[in-house]
Amino acid sequence: MLEETQTTTTPVPADPTSTIDLTGMINSTMSQVEKLKIEAGKLKEMLDDIFQNDPTYQAHDKAVKEASKIRGNTKKQILKMPQAADLSNKILELRAQIKERNQELSDYLQDYARTTGTNSFETEDGTVRQIIYTARLVKVGQ
Repeated sequence: MLEETQTTTTPVPADPTSTIDLTGMINSTMSQVEKLKIEAGKLKEMLDDIFQNDPTYQAHDKAVKEASKIRGNTKKQILKMPQAADLSNKILELRAQIKERNQELSDYLQDYARTTGTNSFETEDGTVRQIIYTARLVKVGQ
């Protein structure tokens, strides 16, 4: 039996001052994230240089790359076998179906939350699950 839990979300009226404050916080946080990414990139570059200059690491890295290449070639040969190829294709199909169903579920949950005004859902087995949204910014036109 599907039931709704009485947790409601009340929309906040659009206050120009709070919108400006929120816009400022979004821009500030985006700037901080970009600065942290740049700093992390520089530190990673320094660490990579340390690894590149260590002869023991380089020898082990070369051995790992060769072993990985051999393993990859073996995997390709095994995947040419009819049984393995069939299983691999079935897995790919199932993953595509899972992705589609998850998108459908997301759409249904958005509709449910909008129409009921709740942000939780009780499943058939009585488990209450919260409906969450993840927002992110992407450049327009990409």
